[in-house]
Amino acid sequence: MVKRLPLALILLMLAAPVPAQDHDATQIVRDAVNHWRGLSSDSVMTMVIHRPDWERTMTMRGWTKGDDRSLIRVLEPKKDRGNGTLTDDNSMWTFSPKVNRVIKIPSSMMGQSWMGSDFSNKDVARADDIIDQYDHSILGIDEVDGITVYEIESVPHEDAAVVWGKEVLKIRDDHVVTEHRFYDQDSELVKKLVSLEVGEMGGRVIALRQRMGKVESPDEWTEIQVVSVDYDIELPDSLFTLSNLRNPRE
Repeated sequence: MVKRLPLALILLMLAAPVPAQDHDATQIVRDAVNHWRGLSSDSVMTMVIHRPDWERTMTMRGWTKGDDRSLIRVLEPKKDRGNGTLTDDNSMWTFSPKVNRVIKIPSSMMGQSWMGSDFSNKDVARADDIIDQYDHSILGIDEVDGITVYEIESVPHEDAAVVWGKEVLKIRDDHVVTEHRFYDQDSELVKKLVSLEVGEMGGRVIALRQRMGKVESPDEWTEIQVVSVDYDIELPDSLFTLSNLRNPRE
């Protein structure tokens, strides 16, 4: 005789969440980070810093190589040309031609504004902290325009030297991050990065335009738009040096 399961148990089983082993949250985050930067990249971007009474636009060129090296240099406007930011492993330096000085950014200032924008120095560094120093779990899975989107909560380890109490990301199954929310230690939302435009460039689908803004200041935001990008290209190690930050040779 076949035993019938109680109706309550059947309903409970149907409502059960997707098993964690079916979708590895950590791997989804890792794939998204790797997709954004590739093995290496060379890109041109515009950055618009918007405030209620003024707006500023800059054009920049950026290079990345491997997991931890990046260089960003301002091309326009002329008065800011040559300003640069170099990241190598856990270290960051800035250079300003006006004062002809390279300055190392201390860890205590990684949360500060980068070039007066709503992005922090840490945001620009794009370090692997969110992979290595956070625990990840899937909050939900949705379908948007035929694309699967994972909502992932990332909570830092107790001993992690990070600013945020937690971060929540929405990542498409093609590895594009559509939203990234940052919460303080009291789980209050502080700022949010939203992808406003997604499309193909450089042979892959990426976020072409993103906006970062603080919750308490909705009229203040910063947008970065990718103008061009090439991935997985040969870049010399000498590009990511303090010497090249000060005296460009590319």
